[in-house]
Amino acid sequence: MYRRCSTAEADVGMRYYLSGADGTGGRIKVDPEDFIVNEISKRPEAHSEGKFAIADVRSRNWETNRLVRMLSREMGISRERIGFAGTKDKRAVTTQLMSFEAPEGTVSKADLKDVTISNEYRARRGIQIGDLIGNSFEITVRECAMPAAEIASVIESVTADLNELKGFPNYFGVQRFGTSRPITHTVGERLVRGDIRGAVDVYLSKLSEHEHPGTTASRMLLADRSNLKDALRDMPKTMSFEKTMAEHLAAHPDDDAGAISMLPVNLQMMFVHAYQSYLFNVMLSKRMESGIPLDRPVEGDIVIPVDHNRTPMQERPALVTAKNIGLVERQVLSGKAFITISLFGIESVIADGAMGEIERKVIEDEKLTNMDFMIPGLPHCSSKGSRREIVCPVNDMVSAVTDNGYTICFSLPKGNYATCLLREYMKSEMTSY
Repeated sequence: MYRRCSTAEADVGMRYYLSGADGTGGRIKVDPEDFIVNEISKRPEAHSEGKFAIADVRSRNWETNRLVRMLSREMGISRERIGFAGTKDKRAVTTQLMSFEAPEGTVSKADLKDVTISNEYRARRGIQIGDLIGNSFEITVRECAMPAAEIASVIESVTADLNELKGFPNYFGVQRFGTSRPITHTVGERLVRGDIRGAVDVYLSKLSEHEHPGTTASRMLLADRSNLKDALRDMPKTMSFEKTMAEHLAAHPDDDAGAISMLPVNLQMMFVHAYQSYLFNVMLSKRMESGIPLDRPVEGDIVIPVDHNRTPMQERPALVTAKNIGLVERQVLSGKAFITISLFGIESVIADGAMGEIERKVIEDEKLTNMDFMIPGLPHCSSKGSRREIVCPVNDMVSAVTDNGYTICFSLPKGNYATCLLREYMKSEMTSY
């Protein structure tokens, strides 16, 4: 039986660990340099007459949406003309490929602290969300709860469990929901249930004990919409998205959908996706709880093959039946296909068999239908749904124990969470990730 999770991660559906080993404890991201991420990119073909500038952007301690906004100001172009493949952690040192739909010489205008732009070239197409193969990581864990000798033993034990499964349970990590204020999925749930005003209120004013007192004071003012002007006057810079929404509501008090539509498109998309992610986490936990294997398909499972980059081919799902289960099992064991669970949405297909029963029960308990994920007036918040692999493979893993912690280097396919690997070793509180 899997080890039960007793931290706040369980509240976002992450109820189990693969490894039964004790955790080292500790924290990541004590310093930004403790979390180094480099994209494994799919670079657009160079073309001297292309209308896009492509470049590597290295940033330290920058949230992706804020980085895009500031780059757009520096370059004098709209943020919609800046493309990137995936959002990155703020407290980190990250290198990612970006595109800028702008004339030559525009990119060089950007001059931001702790941001370096290099390897610029022209191309005919820009970068879009998902245009990457994966990410490589170098992560340092500090302030551990055990001495170095015991840490080495834990790393050995957890790594053995990962090797046996050929990966780890592919939960959506805490960043999907918010590490210090895990409300993104709650906003999404309000939207799915047709409560757009409630979604706005949660985003603006839901309190967290882990936020700065100045931020808490602003949220308390935002809880009463008659205080919008007072809240705007003293709102800290870290609440830039809340400020944009509050300014819209001050001018248009009843236009909650309009307030959400003022946010960057990728952030609008994140709300409902986060609620789908919560449902996925619950379904995965229930599969683990029921004893259905993670590394072998059972009848009724839906599997998805991978392409030459080991990227799941969502357009080619296959149902596991009594006739094909032998072939499918060989494909899964060889890494040519992955077992999946539903990311429930407008066009979702539910599995059959034991996994189908779990998926249906979670959906029924939440009192949901497919069309709930069509959000009127907010097309970017709507979601067709898809499926997600239940095990994430790990490549190139190397670890080293130091006097004050340890470092782990590895790479993951796109769309997967490094913190879900680290949690197997650390088993720390949610805010430590």
